[in-house]
Amino acid sequence: MNKHSELLSDSLGIFYPWILLLGFYITINGHQSPGGGFQGGAILSAVFIGKYLILPVQEMELERIQRIEKLTLLLILLIPITFLFMGLNAHFQVLNPYYLMVLNSLIGLKVTCGFSLIFFRFVFYEVR
Repeated sequence: MNKHSELLSDSLGIFYPWILLLGFYITINGHQSPGGGFQGGAILSAVFIGKYLILPVQEMELERIQRIEKLTLLLILLIPITFLFMGLNAHFQVLNPYYLMVLNSLIGLKVTCGFSLIFFRFVFYEVR
């Protein structure tokens, strides 16, 4: 039952890097333009979900994705606390854009992991 469309597989192979690039661009430049971590993370997770829909391979390491998501949440909490309570935002104004880019990247990673986990948990639950 390993039937899949060659046309869809080839199309994904062509568009895969461009969609990833768009997701990273929206995530990184979210502090200067509309977008940010949530929107970029949703685009990045859509790539992985689309890849699964075209070629359903059930060899996902969901525990690893869940650990990455938990670590990302910890970093999302620790970095702002450290940055703001130490007063780095007031003393080093030049660091603020980098701080925002790091937080957007972490939020994008968390959203990517979260959406992917939700989708794959539902899919693997339905397969059983």
